Amino acid sequence: MQNGDRVWDLVEAHRADYAALADRVFDTPEIAYAERASAAAHLQALEAEGARIGRDLAGIPTALSGEWGQGGPVIAFLGEYDALPGLGQEPGVAEPRPVGAAGHGCGHNLLGAAAMLAAVALRDWLAETGTPGRVRYYGCPAEEGGAAKTFMVRAGLFADVDAAIGWHPSDITGVNAAVSLANTRMDFTFTGRASHAASAPELGRSALDAVELMNVAVNYLREHMPDDARVHYAYLDAGGEAPNVVQARATVRQLIRTRRLRDLRALAERVRKIAEGAALMTGTQVSARVVSAVSELLGNSVMERIMEAQIERLGAPDFDATDRPLAEAIRATLTPEHVADSFRRAGRPVDPELALCDFIVPRTAAPAAPQLSTDVGDVSWAVPTVQAWVATCAIGTPLHSWQLTAQGKAPAAHKGMVHAAKIMAATGRALFAAPELLAAAKAEHARHLAADPYVCPMPDEVLPPIPAR
Repeated sequence: MQNGDRVWDLVEAHRADYAALADRVFDTPEIAYAERASAAAHLQALEAEGARIGRDLAGIPTALSGEWGQGGPVIAFLGEYDALPGLGQEPGVAEPRPVGAAGHGCGHNLLGAAAMLAAVALRDWLAETGTPGRVRYYGCPAEEGGAAKTFMVRAGLFADVDAAIGWHPSDITGVNAAVSLANTRMDFTFTGRASHAASAPELGRSALDAVELMNVAVNYLREHMPDDARVHYAYLDAGGEAPNVVQARATVRQLIRTRRLRDLRALAERVRKIAEGAALMTGTQVSARVVSAVSELLGNSVMERIMEAQIERLGAPDFDATDRPLAEAIRATLTPEHVADSFRRAGRPVDPELALCDFIVPRTAAPAAPQLSTDVGDVSWAVPTVQAWVATCAIGTPLHSWQLTAQGKAPAAHKGMVHAAKIMAATGRALFAAPELLAAAKAEHARHLAADPYVCPMPDEVLPPIPAR
């Protein structure tokens, strides 16, 4: 570590508390909009830090905020804490060993804890230096398919924020290139008419046939979509288990992704037309319902340069010999393609002996970003936003895998988490210390919006799908 920074020391002062918070969230994994224990843990930490608390943000019981400071600009840190279904895994074990119904296969137990750690350290720096400004932490639920941040943006929660900072656990370290896909999830429910499938099939109108025909037509549509567009589907209701009954109702969810939000609307409309055609062919009725929607990430070169400077000063996470045995054991469970893909994204030749990332991916290398979607996209249209990838796991570890969950409480994960907090806190400190940089970031953001105004992809009538308790 070189060129020491006081804000890094302030992160270190709190690291034990936030490693414990990350482990607490890991031990109580909950999926989208049901993260009650995780949100409660974050709320308790904010109360202990003396934050001004915001609850039930955008009508979401598990969305919260904490703020410190007075006057000046508002710098927000984005935290998450939702888990994924089916990815419960015993930590520290390099073989599939399922535990529970959900697990942190995307590292959000680390994500939220590091974001709050960065906010607390920056709060301390403001107090020490007498710098005017406010630091805000947003506890954001349901990133995994729930689009909570889109609802939060739509509710105006970022209207007074000057800049937003975030990160994501990864197997490499560098500025997160602002490349993602806009998406929308739409449920298509077909309603037909039941009948005896053997004695009177002609009297039935099969909703399941309509879903099947829709999916076939979407497959043909793929030939005529942009290369970076995607359509995936899942059956939510296949009409029942009795093949001797003509299924009167069936529902399919279509997940539609495009590189640009403006293209998403057009592609979604084509999928709607396909559904209408399938209903016409089968003599059924169809209804469509938007479940969630997110925008693509909007980059900010000013913010990215600031964050990259902090990463270069700090260096890569300081993994040591004690971290390597688990990383090497996890790497042995991965295919060579997994490992090669990580090096490809980093713009580096494959090093099959390197288990943990000891390098920084330069922003100018323009590494290929994974084709993911995130509700951070909508925040990035509301305010200038920047994120980092920070290594917390073995090189090649895929997101949304048991291998990532297995590493979620490891010492290497804690080291990466603290490293991310230092990067984020130092980025925020740079913005507070140099108002001209924050002004330049906001000016760049304003130019983007002037050329391409933001339109929230979530229809006004769609509300957060809060599960009943």
